[in-house]
Amino acid sequence: MSKIAAADINKLRKQTGAGMVDCKRALIESNGDFDAAVDVLRKKGQKIAAKRADRTAAEGVVIAATNSEKSRGVIISLNCETDFVAKNSDFISLANNILVNSIDKNISNNDDLQNMRLDDDMTVEQKIVQQTGIIGEKLSVSIEIIDANSVISYIHPGNRLATIVGFNKEEKEDVMKDIAMQVAAMNPIALDKDQVSEETIQRELTIAKDQAKQEGKPEEMLDKIAFGRLNKFFKENTLLNQPFIKDGKKTVSQYLKEQDQDFLVTEFRRIQLES
Repeated sequence: MSKIAAADINKLRKQTGAGMVDCKRALIESNGDFDAAVDVLRKKGQKIAAKRADRTAAEGVVIAATNSEKSRGVIISLNCETDFVAKNSDFISLANNILVNSIDKNISNNDDLQNMRLDDDMTVEQKIVQQTGIIGEKLSVSIEIIDANSVISYIHPGNRLATIVGFNKEEKEDVMKDIAMQVAAMNPIALDKDQVSEETIQRELTIAKDQAKQEGKPEEMLDKIAFGRLNKFFKENTLLNQPFIKDGKKTVSQYLKEQDQDFLVTEFRRIQLES
């Protein structure tokens, strides 16, 4: 075949993000057919993805945003294997591209996210496979969504932790951000004790009883002690009952009521990369 033009290599590189050498090889393999060269790079990604399927993708970026009406909040976690890749500007741009598109297209779950088409008309699933081939690491992506009357998002510095919180109505932005930061800092497992699963409650009671017994507490006091420790667990691990991070003398619930008696948190989501 005729010599591969540098302009074609550059065009393929811009469209796919692949390296110059990989683009040239793909064009040679496809006899200069541009669309076929794109497929060659995709197949390369599929092979690498299959080889690295058992790897752990614990690094990455976690980012969040709301729509313009602030009625929907979205967290995107784009994961990779190393922090070197996670800090790459192209990788961060891909995460932002997925986030913006997921908000604009009202994506509602992870299956829809995988099938969502990006600006280059590739689906997210195809893009992840393609970038796996280019980067050479296992990649994965997931989404969390909240729909509410008012939603705030928060990204902790470093892009490893993000939260979204839904409210029953709009309040001052700094007040709503306080709650989003509370969720980030204190990692509650539920909004209130009524939302804690029965399985978790029974596990905590069992642990508390065993601890009390090991401490030599009387058998007849074990249940009372266990329920007392369960209440402490609720105070430490449910959002509304936690001490407010900016004033430990009041709970989050009390802080909200100080702003407006009818102001309520409806739900929250939190994603954090493993340390």
